[in-house]
Amino acid sequence: MAVLKYLHQQVNPTTNRQIYSEISGECDMASIYRTIHLLLEINMVQQFDFGDGVARYELMSPEGDNHHHHMICTECSTVVEVNHCFPKSLTETLAKHTGFKKITHNLEFFGICPCCQ
Repeated sequence: MAVLKYLHQQVNPTTNRQIYSEISGECDMASIYRTIHLLLEINMVQQFDFGDGVARYELMSPEGDNHHHHMICTECSTVVEVNHCFPKSLTETLAKHTGFKKITHNLEFFGICPCCQ
């Protein structure tokens, strides 16, 4: 419950270590890893990879609209959610030309945030 509560309070994806640093008095690191693994299996959290070898997790919305992207600062690792996406017509065109079905995508943008410029 402590992991869920912590994830619910977060605006951006967070790492296992960040979770542990905030709730270490309530559970150990192994429990956090097991809990995150379980939450992934039951689709309550989404995992992100921002290219630095560190997995980050975000609680999925109960409404089901969890599709969004991120802008990540390459200097300080600040993460900003980007709610704009490609038009549905692009997915439909890709499906038509390739024969693929149930097309999904992940897209992360990298740059230098205003504070680091």
